[in-house]
Amino acid sequence: MSKQTQTVGATGETTNPFEMVQQRIDTICKRGNIPEAARLRIRECQRELTVHFPVRMDDGEIKVFTGYRVQHSDIRGPAKGGIRFHPDVNLDETKALATWMSLKTAVVNIPYGGAKGSVICNPKTMSLGELERLTRRYTNEISLIIGPERDIPAPDVGTNPQVMAWVMDTYSMTKGYSILGVVTGKPLSIGGSKGRGEATGRGCMLVAKMGAKHLGINFKGATVAVQGFGNVGSVSAMLLAREGCKIIAVSDTKGGIYNPKGLDVEAVIRHKKETGSVVGFKDTKTITHAELLALECDMLVPAALEGEIRADNVSSIKAKMIVEGANGPTTPEADKILFKNGQFVIPDILANAGGVVVSYFEWVQGLQSFFWSEEEVNCKLEVVMNSAFNEILEASQRDKTDMRDAAYLVAIKRIEDAMTIRGLYP
Repeated sequence: MSKQTQTVGATGETTNPFEMVQQRIDTICKRGNIPEAARLRIRECQRELTVHFPVRMDDGEIKVFTGYRVQHSDIRGPAKGGIRFHPDVNLDETKALATWMSLKTAVVNIPYGGAKGSVICNPKTMSLGELERLTRRYTNEISLIIGPERDIPAPDVGTNPQVMAWVMDTYSMTKGYSILGVVTGKPLSIGGSKGRGEATGRGCMLVAKMGAKHLGINFKGATVAVQGFGNVGSVSAMLLAREGCKIIAVSDTKGGIYNPKGLDVEAVIRHKKETGSVVGFKDTKTITHAELLALECDMLVPAALEGEIRADNVSSIKAKMIVEGANGPTTPEADKILFKNGQFVIPDILANAGGVVVSYFEWVQGLQSFFWSEEEVNCKLEVVMNSAFNEILEASQRDKTDMRDAAYLVAIKRIEDAMTIRGLYP
């Protein structure tokens, strides 16, 4: 049983991410007087495709893999969401991620719905050739429901621009001509957007800066701990450091490192590329994930996987502000405790929305075959993130609620409004 389907501790609190998001939707719909028909539609996914497909491994053995593509909603525009390669992924996790994408695109008010794809595999143990064959076969299996006007994949955990290039090429081969808009997060040479690789981390940095201003935290010199040092976590840490923050701890799947005087983040990134982990970086103390979460700091950036901050460990968290780089890192019970304790949480559907915003920019550029400079992309991203943060903060203060509930209510009302205006077919 994967971690996403277990319950935690004596509280009986579920960490099933789809149940978590459904509970949140039910609560917000009741509070916001959302019509029952809309609630029932929003809490379920529109389409769920499960595929089982063979891949020839390097030693000649044929293995059968399981993958998913879930479309939560296309009521506000084409479905949008990444593809995750991970050994513990499952259908419920994929459904939750697709639902979060619908909410995320609505929060930043771009004309997309939400989707997510996944394959149960361990990309860290597979060769480049095996990954390519797996990606191409999976793409062929889900090509029935994806497309530049229907559902646009992007990178996620375990995938990258190269994987997106294989997706784009495979889909294009089935159509007979190149289709740049079928995926985002592609390499620049085939229609990718400048600024896309750093976009999610940059979005985290931008909202962290606005959150610090709101709380009266001096951003220059603010202490930061980052759990998860993949693309989102490492870029967030790097950009926060460039803004003058002091990154005191980071972690990856093999452990964490801590130095109260601050880390040279770019050197840590190089160390991880050379050794495969942040562990062992010079002049640092090795710490556990639990110890990182419990550090005294101004900002905590959970950028790993779902359900990391729970009722059984939330009391150890001392950070004044939590900026959710990952999707669903905080359970509903933990959320209540953080709010009661006066700790400011910038929720995932706002904090990590930078990636989908720049994915939208990439899609628009691809459709027009007209590309922008990195400065233009970053400026447009900042405008969108600033506007979304201020809108959610205003809603939070008006309704005397936390930022997550405010963000959910804004998003759900936008989705419900689209449903009402479009009507019901047939």
